Amino acid sequence: MDLLKSLNQLPKQEYRMPVLFVGHGSPMNAVEENEFTRGWASMADGVPKPKAILVVSAHWQTKGTAVTAMEQPRTIHDFYGFPQALFDVQYNAPGSPAFAAEVRQLVKKAELHLDHEWGLDHGTWSILKHIYPAADVPVLQLSLDYTKPPQWHYELAQELGKLRQKGVLVVGSGNIVHNLRLLNWQNPDVAFDWAEEVNNRVKQQIITGDAEPLIKYEQLAKSASMAIPTPEHYLPLLYTLGLRQEQEPVQFYNDKLQLGAISMSSLRVG
Repeated sequence: MDLLKSLNQLPKQEYRMPVLFVGHGSPMNAVEENEFTRGWASMADGVPKPKAILVVSAHWQTKGTAVTAMEQPRTIHDFYGFPQALFDVQYNAPGSPAFAAEVRQLVKKAELHLDHEWGLDHGTWSILKHIYPAADVPVLQLSLDYTKPPQWHYELAQELGKLRQKGVLVVGSGNIVHNLRLLNWQNPDVAFDWAEEVNNRVKQQIITGDAEPLIKYEQLAKSASMAIPTPEHYLPLLYTLGLRQEQEPVQFYNDKLQLGAISMSSLRVG
């Protein structure tokens, strides 16, 4: 039985899969063991092994929306200037054309393109390498349409809700605060005030359950434009929040800023 049939025939479960947002930070986390990688791994504790994983990564932006649909996605090393050990990493999780077709059927806000070229970028494999090191769960990526506003992305995420009842783990991978131009190399353990302010306001708003201010994130604080100078690392958070049910609990982890201007703050919904 292929994955599409297994997903379609899977009865509605009492258990609803959680949804994750992962602050992925530096690609070096893929080859290191540290507080962040241990935090990612701990999120799998007590969660049934998913039938498939769908990742929305900050590092796949497209005009239009696409979902990977190949049998064996390649490991993409989409960076430069790092040690060879990082380029040697291969995350050989299978893909699933059948699951891609299922996702395509669910989405109504866009005509999903079935992509056979992309693969798994470091926003995906650098975290899954620690969460599911055996690479034995089918993994797909959903791209970010850079022509669409935040509200559109939030609403598209809501269309994916049925996947949670079918054993699919949906993961948003980015960073709440992400400004590489203003990194604090002199005092890497000291967060900038503006970065802390925006990170804390986002977390406080998540706790309230009111998503509208988070969708209109540019109005959260005067410093929002410094903390979130471009949207691609923030938008995966909206996919996680778009899948949150009313009154569903949220757990924060890896709640720390690095190099002054990168938030590793992550959360689990459900």
